[in-house]
Amino acid sequence: PVILDRVSRAIDIIAAGGMVVVVDDDTRENEGDLIASAATITPEMVAFMVNYSTGILCAAMSSTRADALLLPPMVAHNDDPLATAFTITCDAVACGSGVSAKDRTLTFQVLAQEEPAPQELRRPGHVFPLRAREGGVLTREGHTEATYDLVRLAGHVPVGVLCELVNKDGSMMRSTQIDSFAARNGLLKISVAELIDWRRKRGDF
Repeated sequence: PVILDRVSRAIDIIAAGGMVVVVDDDTRENEGDLIASAATITPEMVAFMVNYSTGILCAAMSSTRADALLLPPMVAHNDDPLATAFTITCDAVACGSGVSAKDRTLTFQVLAQEEPAPQELRRPGHVFPLRAREGGVLTREGHTEATYDLVRLAGHVPVGVLCELVNKDGSMMRSTQIDSFAARNGLLKISVAELIDWRRKRGDF
């Protein structure tokens, strides 16, 4: 089946240090996110992400890792309609201002170290960590969980970078706009639904 093959290709691309586009359901956010592994992201990739997004770059990880990195939830009571689980923001201690592509790359690399090193982070900062729900996309059909799952399945330390794609006028990219963006930049696009299907068929529970 083409769908399963496409998800396998997305996992291979992430494993090789590349980026993919992931879209969710049009009854949900109907948005596309650019996704990469935090362990292999480069300043060039971060700059590309900033150029085609709101500039807010997030790092999806498990709650266990967020706890180990001393990144508690941003708010005690989450009112977000989709329950997006932001933690407090952070920068790597070794950063300059923290906002440059080089600095944000450094922060992502610290977040994705094999052994969590909370002392190497300062809080607040310019990177927005997110707590992925346990069970990934089988528990919550979000970009956070899709990012976490793809990076985990790629065999990397499971911390993924994600950002929401926007048009030049600042509006969110929708279906056909996402398709042309992916085609223009040679990026593979998959959906959260396809990833759910892939995991179920592979018995990845």
